[in-house]
Amino acid sequence: MNKVECFEDLRIWQDARALVKQVYTDFGVGTPDNKDYGFRDQLQRAGISIMNNIAEGFERKSDTEFARFLDIAKGSAGEVRSMYYAAEDLNYVNEAVALERRAAAIAISKGIGALEGYLRK
Repeated sequence: MNKVECFEDLRIWQDARALVKQVYTDFGVGTPDNKDYGFRDQLQRAGISIMNNIAEGFERKSDTEFARFLDIAKGSAGEVRSMYYAAEDLNYVNEAVALERRAAAIAISKGIGALEGYLRK
């Protein structure tokens, strides 16, 4: 296993970054459903929150603080997952896209949970 020297080395941060790109691809400027500004803004903020809270927690240099920020990131991953149910129900995305985004959010949540468990030992 490689030593983690910066938050960019964390697989969960890398995966969160990829999810943000997907969210912006799904609801960014020029997409058909980007006119629901409140929905788009909430979903984009939740996605960004995952990666930014992982980064901010890592930079705090305290396992306790890092775990606290990971809790917030995990909550944001749940929010993204929930919003993709709404996006599917509102026909903003098709079922396949919604399933893929929810699966990505679940994988990130599991990774965050594993890291939290390690930090809280």
